[in-house]
Amino acid sequence: MDSPGNISWAITATALVLLMTPGVAFFYGGLVKAKSVVSMMMMSFGSIGLVAVLWILFGFSMSAVESPTQFAGNPFADFGLSSLAAGEGSNVALLGVAYGATFAIITVALISGAIADRAKFGSWLIFAGIFATVGYFPIAAWVWGGGWIMNLGTTLFGEDSGIAVIDYAGGTAVHINAGAAALALALVLGKRIGFQKGILKPHNVPLTLLGAALLWFGWFGFNAGAEWLSEDMGGVGLIGLNTLGATAAAILGWILIERIKDGKATSVGAASGAVAGLVAITPACANLTPGWSLLLGAVAGIVCALAVELKFRLGFDDSLDVVGIHLVGGLLGTIYLGFFASETGLFVGGDARQLAVQVIAALGVLIYAFVVAFIIGFAIQKTIGFRITNEDEIAGVDSVVHGEEGYALVDA
Repeated sequence: MDSPGNISWAITATALVLLMTPGVAFFYGGLVKAKSVVSMMMMSFGSIGLVAVLWILFGFSMSAVESPTQFAGNPFADFGLSSLAAGEGSNVALLGVAYGATFAIITVALISGAIADRAKFGSWLIFAGIFATVGYFPIAAWVWGGGWIMNLGTTLFGEDSGIAVIDYAGGTAVHINAGAAALALALVLGKRIGFQKGILKPHNVPLTLLGAALLWFGWFGFNAGAEWLSEDMGGVGLIGLNTLGATAAAILGWILIERIKDGKATSVGAASGAVAGLVAITPACANLTPGWSLLLGAVAGIVCALAVELKFRLGFDDSLDVVGIHLVGGLLGTIYLGFFASETGLFVGGDARQLAVQVIAALGVLIYAFVVAFIIGFAIQKTIGFRITNEDEIAGVDSVVHGEEGYALVDA
């Protein structure tokens, strides 16, 4: 794992995943009002700055536990990682820290899409820091760092069962986590002025397509990046192909639903379908054959295209469909493994035990993330305030909060 080739792929994958957060900024930025684009993009870039620092100081230390009953690692075990940097194999270890940081960053950044056009930047940073600390860092320990989710199969069915929760790249820790937190914040901040179907349209479709392209590009590092830890990177071919295939199928599924429902297939729909497919394949990329991966992508495109309409029926303002894409897509990809995971899925030679652990893990993260995000968001709203005033929303959050405009339409 410390060969020059593996090390080169590790730093490349880290850069690819870091690029995904600017991709989120572009994707979200194009979808909001012209007078909100700076604010929207700043929430992503603010997440990069804050979460990266917290991860290095104590987040990485919290992301591994010594037993499945431990909530999270000791944040002061190696504060600032001076011991890790001085130890043997520090080159490999520190690259692992950097790679893990990019996952923490994008998880928090994804949440911001649910509160577009109406959030204070300072309040967002306070939320981001607290949620990363008590939301993402412990969940990362549960899923990948020896926690209860990582050991759930053994706990329920014994060491010889061969059953373990499958979440290769973050269906639970990233997407269900972010989607559940997004739903909580959407409920705390309430609806935007004039919220109803068809009123709020994207201001810059090419910007959104650019963001989707950057996300898809970076997602190869997101899904296949961890293969640098294996001796021969033997799974990277399957992971790469599934990341391509599921995403492509999801585009077709989404635009098909658009064509049936509205009579037109849109470019924003194609971009959203791509993201839905990427989300769904994230936990499953290493554990599905290509055919089952294509089916997952198609189903994700169809289901998420329908799910984004729920906010109008149920009355919550998830501005940029974080719930409909990331929560629903993450649940779909995680639970799908219970049916089709190679060798252990219910329909491909296994039994219901794989399905059971996938459902328990997914629901456990969903409930925890929602409750934590709701409490943090509610406390911020009731103290220093999270949402800008109606007057400031009408004037434009960019000029009010940041003193900037996304587009200089008239020369000074």
